[in-house]
Amino acid sequence: MTTTTAQLAPVGYRRGDSGYRRITAALFAAGMTTFVAMYCAQAVLPSLATDFSVSPAVSALSVSATTGLLALAIIPASALSERFGRTRVMTWSALASAAIGLVLPWSPSMAVLVVLRALQGIALAGVPATAMAYLAEEVDRRHLGAAMGRYIAGTTIGGLAGRLVASFTLDLSTWRWALEVAALVALAFTVVFVRLAPASRHFAAQPVGLRATSGALADHLRDPALLGLFATALLLMGGFVSLYNMLGFRLSAAPFNLSDAVVGSIFLMYLSGTVSSAIAGRLAERFGRARTLMTAEVVMVLGLVLTLPGSLVAVLFGVLLFTAGFFAAHAIASGWVGLLARQHRAEASSLYLFAYYIGSSVIGACAGIAFSAGGWTSMVCYMGFFLAAALLVAAMVARVAGRTAR
Repeated sequence: MTTTTAQLAPVGYRRGDSGYRRITAALFAAGMTTFVAMYCAQAVLPSLATDFSVSPAVSALSVSATTGLLALAIIPASALSERFGRTRVMTWSALASAAIGLVLPWSPSMAVLVVLRALQGIALAGVPATAMAYLAEEVDRRHLGAAMGRYIAGTTIGGLAGRLVASFTLDLSTWRWALEVAALVALAFTVVFVRLAPASRHFAAQPVGLRATSGALADHLRDPALLGLFATALLLMGGFVSLYNMLGFRLSAAPFNLSDAVVGSIFLMYLSGTVSSAIAGRLAERFGRARTLMTAEVVMVLGLVLTLPGSLVAVLFGVLLFTAGFFAAHAIASGWVGLLARQHRAEASSLYLFAYYIGSSVIGACAGIAFSAGGWTSMVCYMGFFLAAALLVAAMVARVAGRTAR
């Protein structure tokens, strides 16, 4: 019997395969190491301000320097992965970030700390810039949604763990040891990723150069469906960061008057995103990505509305729904990018993440203006505008993607 070419073609990992378990566990660890390193500094900002005698705004540069430089480095990192391979770029990126993380707690000045955090952001960029493309190439498209959900789950737990590990250590020691322990945790997950990540089977090296990379980016920006998903990342992440940036101000004031410790524990709401992102992938496989994405965005709207009353129970339940809806939508949208981009997937993923972090920086920063202007009601209207825009964009993506599929 003659073996056909289709039978000889490599098949992506499917749920239940040992390779599928390895790649999803590896990407879960990659998400953990990235977000532990990125957000651990948030827990020690007051200590930095006191120890280095700087303002809170200056101490906050230890966070914004990392996320800002990561956003700028994502596209170059994705281009390098097209030339040198997904796993190689992710491995060196994670190892470089871990090495910088072990050194930066012993910075002699705030300026040195900010510079090292900026360098860590550049080093980190290779992981998120490449992870989605790696999954899209190696996992069977029918099981990609669930695999992407596990990666997003790793990022949610990583963001939470980075804050909690540093906070708990800070209660027992100094901010330097708090960051050092967080760096060791990030290093441990880096080792897990390096040991588990399967070698690429479907990757084909592409030429790297300014013209080739610019051409690939331009092609993606001309695709209306992909452009809509990039806009989705910007709008949803902007609204999400806006809520958590201002939530502490509301809960620490009347009528709630919660302590700083209790307000800080609100980040445990991220765990709802861990669950929802994993579930969303499977729901998308069953009911379709467009329907699942829009449902998740509606859940965000409902959660946002529930934060309006002066009832603590209503506010907390609203934040829970909002958080779960956000991470579910992010898991669907990010996985959809890898499916729609037939070529140069790393560049497509990098554009999605660039929009994601730009939304965090710009929309999140302007949230303070809305809150100062009219309190929480003004904030709900501010975030509601971006969520409404995201729903319209999702409907457009669904129509365009449907026509393309047909």
